[in-house]
Amino acid sequence: MKKNALSITREKDFAGWYQQVITEADMAEESGVRGSMIMRPWGYGIWERVQYLMDQRIKASGHENCYFPLFIPLSYFSKEAEHVDGFAKEMAVVTHHRLIKGEDGGLVVDPEARLEEPLVVRPTSETVIGTAFARWVQSWRDLPVMINQWANVVRWEMRTRMFLRTTEFLWQEGHTAHATKAEAMEETLNALEMYRDFSESVLAMPVVAGEKPENERFPGADATYSIEAMMQDGKALQAGTSHFLGQTFSKAQNIRYQDKEGEFQFAYTTSWGTSTRMIGGVIMTHGDDDGMRVPPLIAPYQVVIVPMLRDKPEDEEVLDYCKALAKDIGKLRAFDEPVRVKLDITGAKTQTKRWSWIKKGAPVILEIGPRDMADDKVAMIRRDALYQDSGKLDTKFLAKAEFIPEIPALLSEIQSALHAEARQRLEGNITRGVEHWSDVERFYKENKKYPGWLEVQWSKATGDELDAIEERLKKLKLTFRNVPVDAAPADGVCIFTGKPAVERIIIGKAY
Repeated sequence: MKKNALSITREKDFAGWYQQVITEADMAEESGVRGSMIMRPWGYGIWERVQYLMDQRIKASGHENCYFPLFIPLSYFSKEAEHVDGFAKEMAVVTHHRLIKGEDGGLVVDPEARLEEPLVVRPTSETVIGTAFARWVQSWRDLPVMINQWANVVRWEMRTRMFLRTTEFLWQEGHTAHATKAEAMEETLNALEMYRDFSESVLAMPVVAGEKPENERFPGADATYSIEAMMQDGKALQAGTSHFLGQTFSKAQNIRYQDKEGEFQFAYTTSWGTSTRMIGGVIMTHGDDDGMRVPPLIAPYQVVIVPMLRDKPEDEEVLDYCKALAKDIGKLRAFDEPVRVKLDITGAKTQTKRWSWIKKGAPVILEIGPRDMADDKVAMIRRDALYQDSGKLDTKFLAKAEFIPEIPALLSEIQSALHAEARQRLEGNITRGVEHWSDVERFYKENKKYPGWLEVQWSKATGDELDAIEERLKKLKLTFRNVPVDAAPADGVCIFTGKPAVERIIIGKAY
């Protein structure tokens, strides 16, 4: 019977399991500031891969990278009332610029050093970027403007959880300005599709892409779209958003241009973003009771070699064998990139190193001892298929010459297998055909632990009617997720109002 590397299982305590994975996989740790984390090399290495591969797609779609300041004048936010109201409770504000010694010898804020205007620590950049767009855009020839920035943002969250909801996190945010509504809407949907495809093909994390209802829109947006991933506990994780901002921000910030007829028009703008929250999604989508399982495309190291050193004369020869093996593997290409290989020569015991890499989720782990060297073989552990049916670790002993050329195909197979497993889970845990609100209540009462999502028909309520529906959902700790872009047409009545349904929408519990 197998013995798990973690003391907390997903079935016993999913939240505790998640936190233990982060700790045991050396992903991140507390920083000493509430809600902020230190990303350790393995965790940050995954983010570097996400950033690198996402950045390629962003640039290929015609966007250019730039950078805007961390500090934003408070007056910039006051120009757009709905936007500032949506972020007001989360803003960190700088009001002074100097410290002095206090009476007890410690440092205190100098009351004489108050800023003329408070500065908001960037929660998002629509306001500061919109102000720049107003300077950059004068004529129809200046459009479209298509930029992106990789940055950190600060939102003063009440309840924090590493990677999922932290006070400071890392992200990319795209911002564009267009001459027409149609162009801006096309951009919004293109960004949504980029995120959907990235999550599916790179993170191996299947998602449902769709439009958010009115009450879930980004503050100031005309329309918000999202990708929703299903975690192993049945909860939804919003993994990326794309916003059609219409002319809301351009009118507030005077982003206008002179068209070909010489008339002045307000531009249409968009914004879209993904963040380190995606890493939390990868953990909860692919992790098992032994730790992480990292899709090969985003693994900092795809193959890890662990020499079995025993303080004996043959150790040097084993090391030489492993170095040559690492060099040969590093010459291979997988996913159109060189294979990333790591030779672990730390002084820890072989078993300790093996389980360290298992908990980190390295896709392929090779153990090499004197006997393997003598037989010109490798002992291979495949992280996505760790155990035999008997519960024993499934270590395969393979001829080195035959194994090495198969590594690219193996990595591709692991990537596909993780996605297929997660896809089956997603599709198997979306329940359809619920026709009455009482059925929703019964469903979540009977499936208390990991219930999954419901796809229901509704009348696309707005205003007070939507507020009332939201309150009913809150009582069951449910939220609207999105209206899937590929959902079947409505053909019944709204489960909330009894009116004719106009579309299908997903509801569920969420992070």
